[in-house]
Amino acid sequence: MPSLVSKAAAILSFGHAFFYSLAVADNAAVIAAGVDDVIIVEGRFLSLDKLNAVKTPTPIIDIPQSLSIVDDQQIADQAFTNFGDVLRYTPGLSISQGEGHRDAIIIRGNQTTADFFLDGMRDDVQYFRPFYNLERIEILRGSNALLFGRGGGGGVVNRVTKRPALGEQFTGFSASADTFGAFNFSGDVNYAMSEGAGLRINAFYEELDNHRDFFDGTRIAINPTVAFKAGPETEILLSYEYIDDDRVVDRGVPSQNVDGGPDVPLEGFDNTFFGSPNENFTTLQAHIVRARLDHEITDALRGNLTAQYADYDKAYQNLFPSEEVVVTGGAFPEVELDGYRDTTARENFILQSNIVGEFDIGRFGHTVLFGAEYGDQKTANARIDNVFATNMDDQLFIPFTDPLVIPEFSFTSPSRNRASNVEFVSVYIQDQIDVTDWLKLVAGVRYDRFDIEVSDIFNASEFSRTDEEFTPRLGAILKPADNFSAYFSFSETFLPRSGDQFLTLDLTSEGTRPQFFQNMEVGLKWDIRPDLSVTAALFDLDRESFTSVDPADPSVLSVIEGSQTQGFELQLTGNLTDRWHVTTGYSYLDGKIQRVDGSGNSGNRTRQTPEHMFSIWNNVHITDRFGVGVGAIYQDSYFVREDNAVEAPSYVRVDAAVYYELSDCLRAQVNLENILDENYFPDAHSNDNISAGEPFNARFTVSGRF
Repeated sequence: MPSLVSKAAAILSFGHAFFYSLAVADNAAVIAAGVDDVIIVEGRFLSLDKLNAVKTPTPIIDIPQSLSIVDDQQIADQAFTNFGDVLRYTPGLSISQGEGHRDAIIIRGNQTTADFFLDGMRDDVQYFRPFYNLERIEILRGSNALLFGRGGGGGVVNRVTKRPALGEQFTGFSASADTFGAFNFSGDVNYAMSEGAGLRINAFYEELDNHRDFFDGTRIAINPTVAFKAGPETEILLSYEYIDDDRVVDRGVPSQNVDGGPDVPLEGFDNTFFGSPNENFTTLQAHIVRARLDHEITDALRGNLTAQYADYDKAYQNLFPSEEVVVTGGAFPEVELDGYRDTTARENFILQSNIVGEFDIGRFGHTVLFGAEYGDQKTANARIDNVFATNMDDQLFIPFTDPLVIPEFSFTSPSRNRASNVEFVSVYIQDQIDVTDWLKLVAGVRYDRFDIEVSDIFNASEFSRTDEEFTPRLGAILKPADNFSAYFSFSETFLPRSGDQFLTLDLTSEGTRPQFFQNMEVGLKWDIRPDLSVTAALFDLDRESFTSVDPADPSVLSVIEGSQTQGFELQLTGNLTDRWHVTTGYSYLDGKIQRVDGSGNSGNRTRQTPEHMFSIWNNVHITDRFGVGVGAIYQDSYFVREDNAVEAPSYVRVDAAVYYELSDCLRAQVNLENILDENYFPDAHSNDNISAGEPFNARFTVSGRF
């Protein structure tokens, strides 16, 4: 592997020299011609930081991909605290339960727990990501291995953190509490150490609570960041983040049988905790260290180098319902419980470098991205099943009581113990060609080498595999006007058979072959005004043969011979008037699977993929200091798993907010959630672990910046 790293470094060095020579030649030609194009060249870099996930200074209207940006103002206005809040207001995406201990999302019918990025770097361990230090959230839909490497079959989510503001000094804070008893505090301090250096510290403390019996938890985080100029064209950023999360694991309610149709979530027990209040918990300690160097080589050539080390220590254990309940006369006599303890320790070291050059060859303009990435990920994962003393088994039917009276049990039966080492090297190149003022073409390819070595300690066996893949990206953008574009794109990505968490392994040739995703998309982007835009996308996402894990036992796999999601997405964002801001989106998703293990389920809907989703949020400034917000979410019914045995019903939830500027630097707001007190089931993990939505509640927030 060191030889591959050396080769990647050599290629990157060659790319640097190649682009530098082009840039020098291009500047010389400009000077020789006596034409001052410097302002135009610099102007093309103005959008460099608007969407850092795409790695190039490309205006959003010229990106041949459907995307959404949720900035820090929207996060504050709607009191978003987790990805469930965000994704319910984002077309094409929905949230999955994640077993009550992690972020899990569904993008265009594809579930993932690993397609998360932090400032463009992979952040793939399973935990709940806080929002206290974010500048914005970038949500890109559609497969795109060229930019992100393996995974990202349906798309990716990139969090962009706050950076020091050089030359400024301020202090910001936010304090909030809700009617369930949850509260949090956050601080944001920016300090100008010198004219060219700054320090920013974001910190956060949260006490968790909701409508569910016995649920609580505590989360703290701190993120100091230093940025300084190492020269007129060079900036260095150093960042450290620590996160500590300790909470109860709640996996919702089971399903109940329904004659003549699929089962449905158990109703009437929205507060009942189907687990052990003392033994259902998760803990996480994460340390994330990052260093980034940005250097402007010329007006038309710049590069960056980022190194990130992340250490995650994660554990969770729980009891949960593992079988549907049989309801008779509005009651059920018993419930089946299962349980286990799972531990994960992961160390990620990732090194990434990008060079972006803008130059002309003949009559064509080029924006070229050349990059390389190296990663080393070490993971230790173990699982211990619970054992009930009554039957010496991990599953047991017990009489239903509220709260549950749980017989004696312990976590003493090992079922998995694995250590894996993943090493990958990637090299990628992409060219955006300005053919004419109204036509742009995008073409690129990425090479990935993915090596995995696994020690199955429990079964005393070893496994290793190497995959080498080339994944292309093609696109065309038509621009009849500067504020309007129509695009076509084709992109691919792959996912190794070890899964996005390196846990699901099968030694057969079919079982170890990577799975591939292909996304074809056409879309429109129209900036009606500089502060109002509409986007639309029509897509076809094909996924080749893949495995689906039994949620109760990850060692049990079903081979699904493929899936296809076809759909349509529409977004409108911006100011309708000087005082009225709107964010609205609609998606239609038709997700279908092919045959599962010969069981005849071909044509079933993909898991947790609502056919129709609609959301709208309005912010209206009644006066300069007083404003209101009102919004609604509609989510169509969805099947929990590919077997389509359990269907969660559709729902409508209405939210509202009131804002008041107490002074130029102090704000108070009240957010009202589910004001119609809708009974709903927003997400699930398995057929018998379904989340019960929160009833009407209010969150009170005071924030300021001095």
